[in-house]
Amino acid sequence: MNALSIVFVFKIAATVLVWCAPLILFPADWLAAAGFPAVAEPMFVRMLGWAYLALCVGYAFGLREALRGRQAPAAIWTGIVSNGGACVYLLYFGVTGAWVEWGGFIRFVAWSSMLATLLITAGLIEYGVRRPMPPR
Repeated sequence: MNALSIVFVFKIAATVLVWCAPLILFPADWLAAAGFPAVAEPMFVRMLGWAYLALCVGYAFGLREALRGRQAPAAIWTGIVSNGGACVYLLYFGVTGAWVEWGGFIRFVAWSSMLATLLITAGLIEYGVRRPMPPR
């Protein structure tokens, strides 16, 4: 397994476990009990979970190519834009105190997600852009 494939595996696993499964499958009262702000209608929360899952499908194709020793520019750049943007937003909202009234567990998840998206973005830039795999 090469460095780029490890980045994709980490991204897929973290996204599915921390975001997709809870947003798609957990009852709204579980999310509120964990510290998410309560929502009257969870439709958009569910749609966000599915959107994250759709991104993971793209990353899975990137993982397949990376495991074969080939570049996956579409998955790499999608990941850089998605994770880089998420990192900036999470950092901004965290620093400005937007989560201050959220539950402690969800604040931990949000800060951990900021750090994870930073690492994923850096990994994709380093192993997908700066040091791409040599052509086979």
